[in-house]
This record gives sequence, C-alpha cells and structure tokens, in this order.
Amino acid sequence: MYHAIVKRLARKNFLRVNAKDFNALLKDCVPDVHHRFGGNHALGGERHDREALGRWFGRLGRLGKQLTLTVNDVWVKGLPHDTTIIVRWSATDVIPDNGAPYQNRGVHIVKMRWGKIVDIDAHEDSQAVSESLKRQAAMGVEEATAAPIVS
Repeated sequence: MYHAIVKRLARKNFLRVNAKDFNALLKDCVPDVHHRFGGNHALGGERHDREALGRWFGRLGRLGKQLTLTVNDVWVKGLPHDTTIIVRWSATDVIPDNGAPYQNRGVHIVKMRWGKIVDIDAHEDSQAVSESLKRQAAMGVEEATAAPIVS
C-alpha cells in the first residue's frame, strides 16, 4: 500500500511541474534538499536548499513555458524512513524559433524520508537541454545563457 501511495505522489509531482505549481512541490521538500541536474548550462548544477531549488524551478518555468513531462514508469523501493523512487519520463516543449519541437527523456532518482523529499537526482539528455537553451539565446532570451543556480 505504501508503495502505491508514493507512486501516485510521484506522478502528481510531475503534473505539478507541468502546471508550474512549484510551491506545492517545494512544500514536499526538506529545507536542505539536494537537487542535481546535469549539464553546464542555465539549468545545470547542484542546489543544496529549498530556496535555491525554488529559484531553479522559477527558471525552469520561464525557459520551459510549454514544457510537458509525461511519466512512463515509476518504481518505489524501501520504507517510509528511507524510500527510493525512480521515475522514467519523457518531455516535450515548443521553442518558438523555427517551430522545431524540443524532446527529451530521462530518469529521476528521488530519495524520500518520512514523506519529505531529501534528494532529487535528474538524469536527462543534457545535450538536448543545452541545444534548446542555445536556440532560446539566439532569440534573445538572456536567461538561457545565465550561470547555473547553485547553492
């Protein structure tokens, strides 16, 4: 039963990203949450607290205005004091430069303790993210070339 509840929560959290409901996501995180997103670009790097993760989510929302994540699979292992969640997902977005769609896929490995997220490790095609950001930068989106948000 516990694993089924956690799977539903994981799916719900990806829907929250689609809806840009980042505050609800942040409430499910411990204050010193650790977040990693691969790549040397505006969305890359590591954050070590909820405040920096909130700024990162804000940037994700501004740079991925039509970003849609689709959860393909969710696996849960462990008990409430030490839970590991693996989410396999695909992503689409529309970059308005030439109408070419953005597509990506990846896996999130999330650690949770007593109902709170303590660690998010995102593994995606960072080259696809980087190329998308370059396309946005060519259109004059300054934030697409910003330094990573790190803490």
